[in-house]
Amino acid sequence: MTQPRTVIITGASSGLGFALAEAFLARGDNVVGNARSQARLDQAAARLGQPQRFVGVAGDIALAETARRLFEVALETFGAVDILINNAGIFIPKPIAEYTEEDVDALVGTNLKGFFYPAQAAARIMAEQGHGHIVAITASIALQPDTRVPALLPVLVKGGLNQAVKGLALELASSGVQVNAVAPGIIDTPLHSGNVEGLGALSPSGRTGSPQDVVDAVLYLTDARFVSGVVLPVDGGSTAGTWH
Repeated sequence: MTQPRTVIITGASSGLGFALAEAFLARGDNVVGNARSQARLDQAAARLGQPQRFVGVAGDIALAETARRLFEVALETFGAVDILINNAGIFIPKPIAEYTEEDVDALVGTNLKGFFYPAQAAARIMAEQGHGHIVAITASIALQPDTRVPALLPVLVKGGLNQAVKGLALELASSGVQVNAVAPGIIDTPLHSGNVEGLGALSPSGRTGSPQDVVDAVLYLTDARFVSGVVLPVDGGSTAGTWH
């Protein structure tokens, strides 16, 4: 029987994060989930129905203290941290002239700091134990910008994360820690709530993806033993080239 693993998931109360929590719990793993609101984590926990193996830790993931608490709770409750899924993120598409200081602060806080502080904590613990997986959820538009979706700030931050994944994979390779990313295209989640219809045109496949498509990619990467430094697009072929 495979030993249960302990997985930390940021942005776990809805969307992709919830789907990932559900998938790892279904495998018999333990999950420590983060979201800003304890109430939303409590609702997610009730829906997941695995009170012995799901623990919620509320807090702003842009703060180093939140990342520290996530790992402290995981170690105290389950004794290990095997996988970190840096899933929390926001997407604000607009022309560059329309971005505000609040937009910049929000994207840098959630998308950049929300990756860095948990990854830093994971690197320290996983390097010492000699194994682990770090997976970042980035964005395929950062691999291939699209004239139909002006989104400089997400491209700037998520593009940096795509490169950071490669750099961290090299840094931690000798420690037995694997670092990868999944770069979704348009996925039918609350992130695109009310705007999914018609977004299929942003993919050559002509459709949007489902949370399960991203879950499948993450599960592959966290099961892989010889894959690191990979940014895996899950976008129906959007980053393959020009089709419009």
